[in-house]
Amino acid sequence: MAQDIVPIELGLTQGDLVTLWAPRWREEGEEWEAFLGHEEDLYAFPDVAHLAAFARTATEHDLTDHPAWHVVPGLTVAELSPDEDHQFDLVGVPELAAEDPDTWVVGELAEVVSIVRSLAEVCDLEAVLEILDSSDGFGLLSKGTLPFTGREGEQLWADLGKVVAERWDEVLDAIDSVVSVPEVDEAALTTAQSELAELTELDTTKEPEGDDEVETVTDEADEDADSAEAEVEEDEPIGFWAEVGIDPIKISTGTGDYYTLRCYLDEEPVFLGSKGKIDVFGSPRALARYLVSEEIEGNDLTEVSTWQEVEIKATDGDLYVEVDPDNVYTLTGIADDIDLGPDAVDPTQLELAVELFEDAAEWAGDDSVKTALNPAESLGWLVSFVLRPDPTRLAPSPPYGAEVAAWRTLDEAFEARLNNH
Repeated sequence: MAQDIVPIELGLTQGDLVTLWAPRWREEGEEWEAFLGHEEDLYAFPDVAHLAAFARTATEHDLTDHPAWHVVPGLTVAELSPDEDHQFDLVGVPELAAEDPDTWVVGELAEVVSIVRSLAEVCDLEAVLEILDSSDGFGLLSKGTLPFTGREGEQLWADLGKVVAERWDEVLDAIDSVVSVPEVDEAALTTAQSELAELTELDTTKEPEGDDEVETVTDEADEDADSAEAEVEEDEPIGFWAEVGIDPIKISTGTGDYYTLRCYLDEEPVFLGSKGKIDVFGSPRALARYLVSEEIEGNDLTEVSTWQEVEIKATDGDLYVEVDPDNVYTLTGIADDIDLGPDAVDPTQLELAVELFEDAAEWAGDDSVKTALNPAESLGWLVSFVLRPDPTRLAPSPPYGAEVAAWRTLDEAFEARLNNH
């Protein structure tokens, strides 16, 4: 399976440099990973224009044998510009490691350490690998904040921070030692610089003209919006489920339609269920009956502060389970669409399915979904491409067998969580 070739930005001591990365792909039974370079040199460039000029004219480098390379010379400067998901600030790692291990810090550090490990493996930087293997914390970053909680977790984070404080300069020096800025064709560079200038000019001319007029229109729009909102508040009651902060949801799978409940506490999902199993029902009425049964004891959702209001309404026979269209999750057909390529996938259906998988996994304390949907993985890159369209990003390359298999694994794991009553 041929992975894409991804433009990336590396924040090094000599500045922000751009290059190309080919994440792991399998060819003729072997697994490969590569960066733009030649022999012992890692090629990196001061801007995208230089990268584009090189890609369009150079014939001798390590990516020429990549199955997708033939696409790269025809890409525009915009398409060769690294997106935010592929900008890695290696110089900023000590500052990150000095912070408390919250979700953002651990996620950012995990991405940087992952690309550093790839660089070390591809470029044979044994000293860097030795540093990354000197603390267990580096290998646990991809699992999120959980490994760094509690007394042992705090010590793990402290050990990682100590290694970074004492030895990260060695990592930067080792990578700097293999970075090389090759010469590029002058004519190709001139063309690419013109493209970059046009792209920059386009970005700076997107601001609206006529400040006074814009301000007047905006004020009027705000007044109309406020008026409309007031009318909605007067004419449309918020509804019982919105008042208690719990959402009925409908899940359509290959085996049928199921109904359950979910809410968010401090932005963390909580499902009707326990021990990682979601209680689901074949009809809204069956769900309502369950809420007043003795089986509900010990359910995670009963810990929600508004749950008593649900019980009272259900006991009185006044509880109606109505699912908002935004909470209908259709899982059928996505794998088949992925097999046809990104253009065949419905972004809305995919986004909702991803939301459901991620919520269920987070609630159950399972990192497998997060790992599979990491943009560095083949499925994660395809999902990211569909959900966050950007003309500067390379499209996933067929065939899509690996992505289909990975999605089916997530689908099957989720359906295994469903406890059908």
